[in-house]
Amino acid sequence: MTEKKELRFPYRVCLAGGWMDQPWVSEIYPGSVVVAQIQPTIDFNDRSGMATSSRKIGIELWGNQYPEGDSYRKAQLLFGAENPPGAEYVSGSQDHIGLLVPGISRLDYDGGYWPSNIENTMDPETCEWLSEVLHLAPLEPRPEGYNPLVEKNLTSSLVKNLGESGKKCFEAIQKKDVSLLGEAMKETFLIWREMLPHTVPDWVMKEMQNNYFPKYSGAITSGSGGGYIIFPSERKMEGTLKIKIRY
Repeated sequence: MTEKKELRFPYRVCLAGGWMDQPWVSEIYPGSVVVAQIQPTIDFNDRSGMATSSRKIGIELWGNQYPEGDSYRKAQLLFGAENPPGAEYVSGSQDHIGLLVPGISRLDYDGGYWPSNIENTMDPETCEWLSEVLHLAPLEPRPEGYNPLVEKNLTSSLVKNLGESGKKCFEAIQKKDVSLLGEAMKETFLIWREMLPHTVPDWVMKEMQNNYFPKYSGAITSGSGGGYIIFPSERKMEGTLKIKIRY
């Protein structure tokens, strides 16, 4: 008897290159974002960078189940539903692709709302490896009314390095290189701090510097201002959450 597959609507995790899916970033310099679709084995906190807002709209459209059909087309429909004409803020498409496209995806952005290129792997061995090495440590969710964009320092150099960290992350996953994976995640996190300072509050930076950067090859937060600290390690970790990449 075959095992019944999980039918509830998935979540997604962003591992590197976040913010490159916004045209006001990638029009400065093209680059990549890495996302993975994850099975809903737990219910993640709202306002924690796990695409819960987009997921709720997906559930409005299709119910609390993974919709059948072309996953890329479904991602386009979800993007359109969350970003109707006249929307003040356009939610980036990495959320919608990450939620609806199985496996691990590298999304290449070049000044548009939709990626100019998508590279995806649903290789079971790769997805299982990533599921094993990723650990999530809960933080406080970002507060109500929080705005990460009140201060911007967008330079060509920072945006280039952000996009390159996404490429490095996907390469690390393909190679199953936990050290390189951590380096790419850390690079993204530190660039956020320079490029959009309010995405990394002082208390989060202190937590990283004291408890994660000295012990692991790198770490990143799941979202701006809080959520979860995501870090790679081949060791078992007490008190952390585990995710399961869906492929």
